[in-house]
Amino acid sequence: MENLPNCPQCASTFTYQDGENFICPECGHEWNEQASPAADSELEALDANGNRLKDGDSVTVIKDLKVKGSSLVVKVGVKVKNIRLVEGDHNIDCKIDGIGAMKLKSEFVKKV
Repeated sequence: MENLPNCPQCASTFTYQDGENFICPECGHEWNEQASPAADSELEALDANGNRLKDGDSVTVIKDLKVKGSSLVVKVGVKVKNIRLVEGDHNIDCKIDGIGAMKLKSEFVKKV
């Protein structure tokens, strides 16, 4: 079996190759492997202590965060594994146990 890269958008392992492009059947993202490392290196995020974050890091939430549109709260000390950096105001995509997919600001987390 070939060792294909995970999807850079949703981290799915079910990617497949179509010509020179890779395709993710879960989110529909298509990318070219040669262009992928350059795009990842442009994203930069710093945690609350000034440490540089990268895709796949584990972080801890440093402040209670209300979940918009819900009565849920992400409590201080919640550990979030395998983060993904994205562009925008909320620059971390992740999944939090008991809550689900979330976008966080890097200023409210610290690297573990």
